[in-house]
Amino acid sequence: MSNPPKIGATNAGRSDPRSAIRRRDRGKDDAWVAAFLRRASYGFLATVDDEGQPFLNSNLFVFDDDGGDRRIYLHTHRTGRTRRNLEASERVAFSAVAMGRLLPADEALEFSVEYAGVVAFGTGRVVEDQGEARAALQLLLDKYAPHLRPGVDYRPTTDDELRRTAVYRIDVESWSGKQKEAEAAFPGAFDLDPVPVPFPRRGR
Repeated sequence: MSNPPKIGATNAGRSDPRSAIRRRDRGKDDAWVAAFLRRASYGFLATVDDEGQPFLNSNLFVFDDDGGDRRIYLHTHRTGRTRRNLEASERVAFSAVAMGRLLPADEALEFSVEYAGVVAFGTGRVVEDQGEARAALQLLLDKYAPHLRPGVDYRPTTDDELRRTAVYRIDVESWSGKQKEAEAAFPGAFDLDPVPVPFPRRGR
């Protein structure tokens, strides 16, 4: 008689202490993590400056694993805290999350929520190669405006525009994914209204 599979045996990042998760039963495999990063709308890049002060940059991003390597691209203005921090220390963490329904309970401490998320660890740097930077910006455009085409619906990125922006590449070394989901008929489950943008809502 064969032994049942060990809980968490296929979890992404299970061999790296940085990606260890307490609830291994909620862990997800590499394919799930990659699929989530392709779909997630935004993420959070964690850096630290030369005095040890942590900083979070929330931003649009795109995940790329073409060729087998795992990379996350994002961009900001060519100057700013993110760039200064990466020049001081290339070690980074990155996270993307999604929130589902609130799950009420008979006891306050047992209230919960459906969620899905990824945490990645690796190194971050400014992309200096103009060809790579241009390709990364196009990946971002293709992700967020897939119905529009360069040269047809908009002018592609110019060399001058490349010089005015900073493209960052995160080389992923380890990652983990985790999800909690409840049955569709969970008693009393409800959704929170999304925060409006602009906030507060116009006319109120």
